[in-house]
Amino acid sequence: MTKFDEATQAIRVDDTTYDVCLDDGYSIGGPLNGGYLMAAMLHAVVDASPHAHPVSTSAQFLRVARPGPARVLLEPLKTGRTAAMTRARLVQDDAPFIEMLVTTATLDGEAAPDWADGPSAVMPDLADCVRLPDPKPESNMNFSAQMELAFDPPTIGWLTGAPTGRPESRAYFRLAEPQDPDPYVLALAVDALPPVVFSAGARGWAPTVELTWHLRALPAPGWLTLIGGGRLISDGWFDEEVEVWDSAGRLVAQSRQIARLGRG
Repeated sequence: MTKFDEATQAIRVDDTTYDVCLDDGYSIGGPLNGGYLMAAMLHAVVDASPHAHPVSTSAQFLRVARPGPARVLLEPLKTGRTAAMTRARLVQDDAPFIEMLVTTATLDGEAAPDWADGPSAVMPDLADCVRLPDPKPESNMNFSAQMELAFDPPTIGWLTGAPTGRPESRAYFRLAEPQDPDPYVLALAVDALPPVVFSAGARGWAPTVELTWHLRALPAPGWLTLIGGGRLISDGWFDEEVEVWDSAGRLVAQSRQIARLGRG
């Protein structure tokens, strides 16, 4: 079992209850990353489902979850031959922290698309991309140690005071510990980029309020490509859309979230 698998493990208590232990290694200055939390909850949902893959997930982030014990409570809504729908709730100290609606199905790993578009942006070669500086230990940015991100240089111009002025972020992604990507890694990947508003000139924590993502195909081994962008920053809110492409050039995940504008 890899470190990520262990950190997202859900242990069955009964048909609708799972225990999880939320790992501080996925915290960002204290709060835990939303993609990591979704991955842990999805392990419970899929374990209880007759279908193998979470094809659609919509999460409402009610409160900031902290490291430590938690429970995932499941409510089956419908079970069919091709899909099942489940409501999942992450609870700590009897308080709900995340509410999710999840559709599970079983994807064919050998399926070829009938039609496919290409990426919305062209990435430079991996060798021409750059890493962010290691965070200072006192920042408690533990999350960055769990993955490797190699960025398209213009999209991290905000580090040197030269943001592009557009909400965008693009990078190659893989876990720090070698592991082939799977649907749970994709749940992490769709929320792994720095907020796209950084490139538009904003700074500070930008908490996600709602995030929906779709699993479109089972990913091939190797680096993933993350292409993030936004359409509107207004009245203290912004949106963020992320495409995830695998090493075989297939679209394997898509997400959209609405978030609050951070304060620098």
